[in-house]
Amino acid sequence: MASRKLVNRFIKSNNDTGFGSNASNYGGRFINKDGSFNLRKDGIPIWERFSLFHSMLNLPAWKFIVVIVIGFVAINIGFTFLYLITGVQEFTGVIATNEWSIIRELYFFSTETFSTVGYGRVNPVGSTANFIASFEALTGSLFFALVTGLLYGRFSKPKAFLLFTKKALISPYKNATGLMFRLVSYKDNHNLTNVEVMVNLSLLEQENDKSVYKFYNLTLERSRIDNLPMNLTVVHPIDEESPLQGFTLEDMIAADVEVTVLVRAFDDVYSATVLQRTSYTFEEIKFNAKFVQMYRESEDGRTTIIELDKLNEYNEV
Repeated sequence: MASRKLVNRFIKSNNDTGFGSNASNYGGRFINKDGSFNLRKDGIPIWERFSLFHSMLNLPAWKFIVVIVIGFVAINIGFTFLYLITGVQEFTGVIATNEWSIIRELYFFSTETFSTVGYGRVNPVGSTANFIASFEALTGSLFFALVTGLLYGRFSKPKAFLLFTKKALISPYKNATGLMFRLVSYKDNHNLTNVEVMVNLSLLEQENDKSVYKFYNLTLERSRIDNLPMNLTVVHPIDEESPLQGFTLEDMIAADVEVTVLVRAFDDVYSATVLQRTSYTFEEIKFNAKFVQMYRESEDGRTTIIELDKLNEYNEV
């Protein structure tokens, strides 16, 4: 269902967002809260679409650790199985007397060989066992080289380290209202300069008896700042030049409103440009509310304290 609320026809839509306009082919939001695009690619085999390197770089830290640990254990279980097929008689130094203990000793021999530690009590003496052990040593070297590269890639990858408010607010602004959200750089000693903010609005409109998405650039009170040492409240004035003028919550629901945000800045730690995206759907826009102040003076009066836990706090107005 498209909105019956008409946008000022003199406001030019933005056709350069990268999204099409056919409403019947879309499901859900355009951009997820974490900044990823809400898209899934299909039509060719997964092995042609999937990139292990890029996937491992973008995994959350706990998932990355889990994948590495599972990979390490799984590879060593595989080599343990090969050693069992070869037979324990091809090893010297095995002191186990029952089947489970033999499996355990061969597993730990595998981990020692895989990591090239080689404690030395259990040694392969048969040709087959020696061949498998040499191949495992090669596999282990490649595995740890790959993990080292991934760790370096994850640590050295430039990141914006920005937090956005969970909700955008429609708040009193000057003599009218404004659409507002806040963002803050939350890492210590992490400085962003030449910060640019771009905000777009997507609306479902009726055009020639067909529902289509229209995209509009939202004019901001301030779209660029020199530095971001504190929090920043981004404000879009809702005036006669705003496509949101006169919109109620019901209008936003009918129009399937989504506000997409892109922040680009220069990070002097990485000496590189970083960016971060997020979005707010009509469910995440709160009317008649105002953010509370999230900074204060320190007790000794010498420092300004940014209270990150207050980022999402607001009062009804």
